[in-house]
Parts: sequence; C-alpha cells; structure tokens
Amino acid sequence: MNFIEGTREVTKGELQDHSITRYRVTKFYREQITDGDYYDQLKHIVEPSLKEFESPGNLDTSGEHDNTVSPGLQHKYAQTGLLLVTDRCASYCRYCFRKRIVGHKSDEIATDFSQIARYIIDHPEMTNVLLSGGDPFVLSTAKLHKILDHLLPIPHLDSIRFGTKAVAYEPRRFEDPTLPALFQRIHEAGKTAVIVTHFDHIGEISPAAERNIGSLRAQGVQFLNQSVLLAKVNDDSKILAATFAKCHQIGVRPYYLFQSRPVKGASHFQVSLRRGIEISRGINQRLSGIQKTFKYIMSHYTGKIEILDLGADGRVYMRYHQNKTPEKIGKIFSRPHLEGAGWLDDLPEG
Repeated sequence: MNFIEGTREVTKGELQDHSITRYRVTKFYREQITDGDYYDQLKHIVEPSLKEFESPGNLDTSGEHDNTVSPGLQHKYAQTGLLLVTDRCASYCRYCFRKRIVGHKSDEIATDFSQIARYIIDHPEMTNVLLSGGDPFVLSTAKLHKILDHLLPIPHLDSIRFGTKAVAYEPRRFEDPTLPALFQRIHEAGKTAVIVTHFDHIGEISPAAERNIGSLRAQGVQFLNQSVLLAKVNDDSKILAATFAKCHQIGVRPYYLFQSRPVKGASHFQVSLRRGIEISRGINQRLSGIQKTFKYIMSHYTGKIEILDLGADGRVYMRYHQNKTPEKIGKIFSRPHLEGAGWLDDLPEG
C-alpha cells in the first residue's frame, strides 16, 4: 500500500485490525483538493498514514452510547436531540471516529421515528433536533420528508438542523430541485431550517458550495459551521482565520472549533491543548470584531466544554458550555496543565 510516508507491505491481519481500507472520499472532493492550493495540508484527510497503525486512543470517547434514549436518538443536552438518521456518509474522513462504528452492518440505522417523536413530545425542554449520523443528505429528499412527518407537528421544536459534510464533499446534492420544498415545509411549520456545515479548511469551500449556500440562504435556510482542529491539516491560526472569514463572507456563521478527540487510529490528528489555545488566540487576533463568533470547544462525554485560556498559574481554564446538569452551564473551572495534554481526561483534578 502507498502511504503518505512511502510504500509498505501490509498483512491481512493489519488491515482487519485497522480501518485503512474503509476510507474513501468523493471524486469531487479529491479533484477539489488536488487541483487547489492546499493539497499539502488536505491530503492528510484523504491519504493513509503509517501513523494510523500505532495511533492510540479509544473507539468512542464522545459518550454517544450512554446518551441513547431511543434507537437512533441521543439526548445528551437538555435543549438538543441528536437524531442519527443514517450510518452512511458521502465520504469517510480519516480523523472521524464514526468511520469505525458505522457502515459495518447496515445501510441505515433502524430508527423508530414514531417512538422518537413520542419521546420528544414528552420533553418540552428540547427545542431543536439535529439530524446527523452519518450524513442526512446521503438520504433521498423523499426519505427526509418522511422523517419530517414525525418532527414538524411537535410544537416546542423551533428548529430542525442538518449536520452535514456533503456541502464540501458533494455540493451537487444541494442542486436537487426537490430540496426547496423540504425547507419550505419546515418554514411553514413555524420552524427554522439550519444546515450545520463542516468546513475544516478554506480549501474545502468550493465555488459550487458557495453558489449552493447562496441559493439556499435565499430560501430562508440558515447556516452554521463547525470545524475540527486537526494536526497538519489546519493547526494554523492563519488558515483557520481565513476559513472563518470566508464562512462569514458567504453567510455561514462559524460557531465551534472542536478539539479533536483521541480516537484510536486517528489520535495522531490531535493537537495539544496548549497549542489549541495559542491557535484560538491567533484566530481572534486576525478576525474583525463582528467575525469573532466561534468558541473553542471540547465535546467531552460529560458535555460540551469551552476552553478559555492557559493561565499564568499553570492551569487550564474552561467553562461548561452544555451539560446534563443545568446548574453547571456557564460555570468556569480549571485543572492543572500537563505539557502535551490534549483532552480533559489528560489533566489531573485538583
């Protein structure tokens, strides 16, 4: 096999123990980055690396399984329900833990949408549902309409969100002439349609993506962006500042910069907390005031945690951003910093 570092012979056992052969990206995306100016960075998302053989970490550090309240529905935070509508993606990103737990046994997650709707109705604190998986836009528009049949009648839901990387990987999906009616249904039900894009690098924002975003915004669809901080790919404040500025320019509001998870087979993409804090500072120094909309976030199994700063006292200061315990939200806490730490659990308590 050809790796970024060169060619190596591998055994069947090695390929069974590691998911290297399961990676793929769309033809559009490969051509986009190969012909662009950022291939030396973005190739790490699409090309295998020898480091994946020794990369430590866990299968799933996000706590999703612990928060499943109904098949296909996770209620990790009070106001948000995460609806896993499919286990397929347009592409499998090399850094994503999901590639190791999806796509193995089925084409779609066996989700009971009627049961899910009953659960949401009984939880009026839930104000939005994020359709995720996988990627909801690998499903047909007709299938998405059937999912909305169960969600739109629920009065306390004020937004339906779609988490997708397809805007970068397969932007032609959004040229489907039947999609406007889908978003119009959401609007007519008195709810907001939101697409949460995953542009991790300015080199992923193609003219086709920009054009389709403009068209959908004209139909009333709102856009948010979340990026994952990835070693060798975008661990550069200049690149991320340019990415966020471009997002604002095309009407997409950056709201999360995620600290990447220590996932087995991909933990070599993790950036240390010290470096992440430096990058976050550098981004804010390069953006104008109105563009400073993002938060540097760690999606821990206990909830989302905003990473604030590394103090002169040698402690990492953080804030509970989303949590199962409402009383914690907004509270600042700290832990002693350890050089090289990249995750909350790497930091000692006390």
